[in-house]
Amino acid sequence: MTGTSLHYFARGNTARGVHFLFDSAFQGLGRIFILEGGSAAEKSRVIRGIADSMIRQGRDIQCFHSPLHPDELNGLIVTGLGLGIVDGQECEGIPRVGTTQAVPIDFSVSIDAAKVTDEALRIIESLKHDLAEAYSKAYDTFAEALRIHDEWEQYYIGSMDFAKADQVARELIQEFFCEDGRVRAASVRHLFFGAATPEGAIDHIQNLTADLKRRIFIKGRPGSGKSTMLKKIAAAAEQKGYDVEVFHCGFDPNSLDMLIFPELSTAIFDSTAPHEYFPSRQGDEILDMYERAMTPGTDEKYAGELAAIKTRYSAKMREATSYLMQARQIDDKIRSGYAEAVDKEAVRRLQWELLAAVEEGAGQSV
Repeated sequence: MTGTSLHYFARGNTARGVHFLFDSAFQGLGRIFILEGGSAAEKSRVIRGIADSMIRQGRDIQCFHSPLHPDELNGLIVTGLGLGIVDGQECEGIPRVGTTQAVPIDFSVSIDAAKVTDEALRIIESLKHDLAEAYSKAYDTFAEALRIHDEWEQYYIGSMDFAKADQVARELIQEFFCEDGRVRAASVRHLFFGAATPEGAIDHIQNLTADLKRRIFIKGRPGSGKSTMLKKIAAAAEQKGYDVEVFHCGFDPNSLDMLIFPELSTAIFDSTAPHEYFPSRQGDEILDMYERAMTPGTDEKYAGELAAIKTRYSAKMREATSYLMQARQIDDKIRSGYAEAVDKEAVRRLQWELLAAVEEGAGQSV
């Protein structure tokens, strides 16, 4: 029997700069192996190798993807073992104190420093400066896109019936949390289901909700109260003692895009572009906030203005994405500067030692 894998992001390229959620995503683990130094590409391969091994052994895992190289992993949790692995240079905010045992792994030994010339080091340092500049341009441009998005929202906010929107939130809270409250503290995790990447927006909604019995697809327009409603529901869940996974928007982390209630086997999420989905199975339903809380005819009344704003917004998002593509191209050059200096045997040895430590934890959990 093979294990299952859930896929997340905990680092985001956002309109508010780089944003990390590793502190919440990795909370409560017994041990976290932190891979320090060395090549990011090799560390990702090691994490992927351990993930594949755990799956073959029937272990359930949580994979955390890189937003710059979304096919790569920069973090892993072996769910049943209370154990995590992360690339320490890619993941800020990893718990290193308290009940979590942080175990640093020196990955710098996987690089033969003698094979990296002074000239190569000079070029790499220059490229790191270029990488930071490309990221900065991407974040600044995403911020410009967010300001345009705020303009977009204003047309709908002016047509919003806030009393009706509040009523929708109250109905859902009453439906979800029929008990008055439970004598237990809720577990609240903050995560991303998607990210802005060099290929555009990528999400893992379908993977994360595949085994849930109920999925509520929120439809609406910018400014139609979707995120505000999710915040109210999340607060009520925590207050009433229900565990909740809170998914932040990968574009604006101050907004929420999805909630998952494991005990209820339920997800409710913003199902509009760039993560637009439609019901496809039993247990799926649509909640249309435009129909429930918006003045009819708003789309038609402001059609010309809204079309112009959407065009400007889309152009800025494409521009920001192009800067992320530049960042990845620069990062690839940095990686190539170390490629010939990678000690493959040292990498294999580190992977074997790390896998042995993980399997030791598996033996202790039996």
